[in-house]
Amino acid sequence: MTTKKIKFVLVGGFLGAGKTTLVGELAKRYSAQGKRVGIITNDQTENLVDTQNLRSQGFDVGEVSGACFCCSFDDLVATAEEFSADQIPDIVLAEPVGSCTDLVATVILPLQQLLGEKFELAPFGVLLKPSHGKRILAGTSKGRKSGFSPQAEYIFRKQLEEADYLMIGRLDQLTHDEVVDLRERVQVIAEDVPVIPVSPKSGEGVDAVMARIDDLSTPSRRLLDIDYDTYADGEAELGWVNLTASVTAADKPIDLDVLTQYLVGRIAKEVIETGEGQIAHLKVSALGGDTQAVANVVSNDSAVDVGLSAGREVTGTVQLIVNARVAMDPDNLENACRHAVASVSGEQGLDVLSVNAHSLRPGRPTPTHRVAR
Repeated sequence: MTTKKIKFVLVGGFLGAGKTTLVGELAKRYSAQGKRVGIITNDQTENLVDTQNLRSQGFDVGEVSGACFCCSFDDLVATAEEFSADQIPDIVLAEPVGSCTDLVATVILPLQQLLGEKFELAPFGVLLKPSHGKRILAGTSKGRKSGFSPQAEYIFRKQLEEADYLMIGRLDQLTHDEVVDLRERVQVIAEDVPVIPVSPKSGEGVDAVMARIDDLSTPSRRLLDIDYDTYADGEAELGWVNLTASVTAADKPIDLDVLTQYLVGRIAKEVIETGEGQIAHLKVSALGGDTQAVANVVSNDSAVDVGLSAGREVTGTVQLIVNARVAMDPDNLENACRHAVASVSGEQGLDVLSVNAHSLRPGRPTPTHRVAR
């Protein structure tokens, strides 16, 4: 008897592109079709806002932490197979670390070659982050600077180069002319690659993404010519902070939406005021009881964006998670996060019960497997 293969869908894109929102919307739609869905998130360290966010929406979520998928290939496979303990999923949606590239050679093709009897590999889609795309893809000919080094920009461009199809994210925040301009710029890098404008929040373009995922035609599987020294230097520029805190208010309810939006905005302000920080992504989650709120800032020029609204106040203890990915010294970034938590808690009349933080710079990527040309 032939065992039905699990469809494995990898959704790539730079930090803050909106991958988690897209993965969540895809999971909802596949679930509505009666399909069993598993989701795998990925981070360089533990306590990931995305994992908590997706679990709070009722999804079956596994997390690969401590390294990117390419460097933790065996953990990725083990996590995907854990979904089969109760019932084999129809589809697994996997979201890699946003600073990673070369995923076709180090994740998709190894899965296809080593475990092709278990997994059907969907075309590889990469979500373009418009705020950085506008600056990085504009080039230096107009005297514009992205705020990131050439090494970090190198990662951004390589992510676009290896895609089987590209998505222009945050469509609900873009004008028609901006979409046309971004489409033209990405197709200079990936001339023959389909481009889908998409907004997971409004739902526009999501059906087109699902059609691409479900397309049975053979993807091109673009293998990169990549300089791992430049790649490693680009990743090492990023300060990485995961902070957890517990706060409470003895005599009043806590508005989770206000708290997350105020806190992520304060962290962004502190980062920008240092003069050294270029935000790739800031995320703040607040969980009280069974209610959660999430807010984001995705660049120095971006306003606070609501990732998940709680819609009500809660009483008792609230758990905060801060994920900060910023091109700056990680110790300085951790100090900014800690100071923002203390300041906002004081202003909101909250007592801080505990704060724990882990800061780092990503190490050199060393893939478990890599398929060469």
